[in-house]
Amino acid sequence: MEIDFQYGKKGLKFTIPDKLNITILEPQEHKELENPIDAIYKSLLNPINSKPLDKILDHKKNANIIVVIEDHTRPMPTKPILEALVRLFKEKNINDNQVKILVGTGLHRNPNPDELEHMVGLEIINRFDIIFHNAKDSKNLEYIGKTKFGTEVYLNSNYVNSDLKIITGYVEPHFFAGFSGGRKAIIPGIAGTETILSNHSAKNIHGNAKFGELNGNKVHEDAIEAVKLPKAKPDFCINVLINSQHKITTVASGNVFSVHNTLVQKLQNVCFKTFKEPFDIVLCGNGGYPLDLNLYQAVKSMAIGELAAKQGGYIIAINECKDGIGQDEFKKLINSGKTPEQLYNGALDGSIKVPDIWEIQILARILMKHKVFVISSMEQKDLGNIGLLYVENVETAINEIISEINKPLDQIKVLVLPKGPVILPKIV
Repeated sequence: MEIDFQYGKKGLKFTIPDKLNITILEPQEHKELENPIDAIYKSLLNPINSKPLDKILDHKKNANIIVVIEDHTRPMPTKPILEALVRLFKEKNINDNQVKILVGTGLHRNPNPDELEHMVGLEIINRFDIIFHNAKDSKNLEYIGKTKFGTEVYLNSNYVNSDLKIITGYVEPHFFAGFSGGRKAIIPGIAGTETILSNHSAKNIHGNAKFGELNGNKVHEDAIEAVKLPKAKPDFCINVLINSQHKITTVASGNVFSVHNTLVQKLQNVCFKTFKEPFDIVLCGNGGYPLDLNLYQAVKSMAIGELAAKQGGYIIAINECKDGIGQDEFKKLINSGKTPEQLYNGALDGSIKVPDIWEIQILARILMKHKVFVISSMEQKDLGNIGLLYVENVETAINEIISEINKPLDQIKVLVLPKGPVILPKIV
């Protein structure tokens, strides 16, 4: 059987034996909006639980406006959102020099020029002041309060001191925040390092901190507390849903909490497929570029595999990883010589305290239960020494696993998720 899998920008085709008991989980492909700019513009004037943005602008004629956007590691269609905003700004006689665009990088690197152009287009680059958030730059962070979970909230001072705060994002299942979008534009998007580390702490990434779960999810609840702080709460939020081709299918604008809840409810009904039994083998990825840029991001795909693989089962993570490993501390930890158990326990008891500990914590948890093969453009030496298994291609991985399982092929249950987290398995 030939499989067409989302991988990098070009995709990846491979074959697996037809005699295997194969399930391919494809999302229901939602139709993209015919004119997304018009749809976004209309949503600005017809928001959820908020004054229309044009009315807000009427009262803030000389306002300093900041628009927070996703960075290059997300498949966010930012350009049409900015084009709709620019249309409204022009109608309201808002000068370009009143507007700053803040790229919410969290702890990621800054986008390079090509990536930035892909994100927003040359016209936006040439017209507006674009700022890259730096979570480590204490001079450009401002303390605004503390959550009941103990997180001290430091945010980008350009955002805090603006007169009109607009945030953007897209909503999809997230492997420990439950769903992306909404509050994530602020934490981790424009937060300081210590704030991100506290929100993403080992004690928070535990229990209900998983795909599709918001109730009892401490990562989510802590972020909500932070966003409710007076200097953090945005004046207006624009969020979208996208399909597997990263095209906008739904848009909602207005109050940040109402917008996020509305889109989450839409997703709850379409993005999970239930199964009664787990699988021997799960083939999974992040849905191609830009989510599969590096191994650090690829852990998310392994967490997708974890949802459906049986204890002791196999996960084949298929991500291009053209940027290599990713975050520096993550690189050090996967080469630390520690076992998954040591890393996981070190994260929980606080003996390992570094940026990116959450990614290692989740990876270690997965490796404690499953064998993980990595299909990527990386070399074997890049996978570290904590148990990730290098293999050149999917066919070789499948053959190795078949020989280890040693069962008739039709008794080996295989789940293939060719399009990333657009649809997810759930064992009930």
